[in-house]
Amino acid sequence: MKLKRWLALALALATATTLTACSNTTGGDTGTPSGSPAPSGSQAAAESDMQYVKDKGTLVVGITYFEPMDYKAEGSDEWIGFDADMAKAFAESLGVEVEFSEITWDYKVEELESKAIDVVWNGMTLTDEVTSSMATSNPYCTNYQVLVYPADKAAEFENLTSLEGLSVAVESGSAGEDAAEALGASTVAVQSQANTLMEVSAGTSDAAVIDVLMAAAMIGEGTSYADLAYSVNLNEAQGLDAEKYGVGFRKGSDLVDAFNEFWAAAEADGTALETATTYGLADAVILD
Repeated sequence: MKLKRWLALALALATATTLTACSNTTGGDTGTPSGSPAPSGSQAAAESDMQYVKDKGTLVVGITYFEPMDYKAEGSDEWIGFDADMAKAFAESLGVEVEFSEITWDYKVEELESKAIDVVWNGMTLTDEVTSSMATSNPYCTNYQVLVYPADKAAEFENLTSLEGLSVAVESGSAGEDAAEALGASTVAVQSQANTLMEVSAGTSDAAVIDVLMAAAMIGEGTSYADLAYSVNLNEAQGLDAEKYGVGFRKGSDLVDAFNEFWAAAEADGTALETATTYGLADAVILD
């Protein structure tokens, strides 16, 4: 009898041990409760965007070639311009290096969300589309859209109020594209605003729509596009206010507050105005 009772007890203990082991294994080594999925990366560790940038040691800035905001001087590989210089200063304030990455403007949101870049800083107009798809800084510059055309055809373009019947080169996904389409143009979408000027100069488009800040820097006597001219404030033609530029970040990014604090300091110590003056933007920069 004693032997039978001992065997029954041993069997009961073995069964209990097996059940306990199975229960512990269900959650894995992470201790996840049975039936619960393992947390994703964002759920497991809520890391701030600023800490992410500091940990990797670089602030990757998404840009296109856009003089006077982001461009390279002839014979140089260094990015300069109002936005480029201020981005360098912002990165320094975070204690990291700056890295510039040329992007296709139409995919700026995807570039941000995939963390291929950390900010979009390239004379970006704060449209409804932009502000709904990314976090944005306080405005720092004003702008409006203008019509670019061959200088020898100025009489045909100077006083236009409609772009119907014209083939107009625009940067894909830009405020210029919106303005051209609103005025009835047949648009030719290209990768950057700089490329729109090539289209007009080559005669493959009748005209282009770009930011006035680029037009003032890249068109006319002493530039590579002395054969082009510009006029017609397209914002005014549509009864719209001047546009405003902002810097774009991932939604929920704490870099937004860091940038706004940086910019307020740059206004206070004169850095913003001094840099704007260097690139001919003293009248466009927004200073409180």
